[in-house]
Amino acid sequence: MSKLLDNIEIETAPNPTVAIIWMHGLGADGNDFVPLASELDLKGLPAIRFVFPHANTMPVTINGGYVMRSWYDIVNADLGRREDEAGLRASQLQVEALIAREKARGIPASRIILAGFSQGCAMTLQTGLRHPETLAGLMCLSGYVPLADKIAAERSEASMATPIFQAHGQHDGMIPIARASDSRDLLTSLGYQVEWHDYTMQHSLCQEEIDDIGVWLKKVLA
Repeated sequence: MSKLLDNIEIETAPNPTVAIIWMHGLGADGNDFVPLASELDLKGLPAIRFVFPHANTMPVTINGGYVMRSWYDIVNADLGRREDEAGLRASQLQVEALIAREKARGIPASRIILAGFSQGCAMTLQTGLRHPETLAGLMCLSGYVPLADKIAAERSEASMATPIFQAHGQHDGMIPIARASDSRDLLTSLGYQVEWHDYTMQHSLCQEEIDDIGVWLKKVLA
């Protein structure tokens, strides 16, 4: 097994009973979403351990082979045409290792949330839909379901009960909102419970979204 991904941990109080593993987007790192741990309204929630992993570095085809942190290679702008299946599955194992570590530290799968933005959103879905246990939730921001044609066959039965929060910018120029709504429709058709939000923003986050995430966290962790 490859070594655990480097990561940043923030605990909202001692002895956390909830873990949120939050994956960054292409070219960013775990620091990207650290500020959100203090911006979210977590009043009334139990102690949470936020885990912000850093993806490994690799040459990224769409960026001229430039080496950067990336969960998988992106071959061209049409994200669905040629997907880096090997890269997606390798990173899935790394996310699974982070889940296993939280379980080893005493937090059950039912209190673990996977979250991610853009590529990190794709990894949240790649991993969470196949995880053999029901997780507390999947928080899917500005991304899509990767390997969409394989999900019906590969999803776990347990994942069907995992709540999904999906949010996207109406003016996203990186990942068109149609790609996200197609993913939402696919998940819904397979029987998943998806809470969908879209916002007048580009490939980013906005305050309204942060507020909605806080409300959703209270719902799934109640």
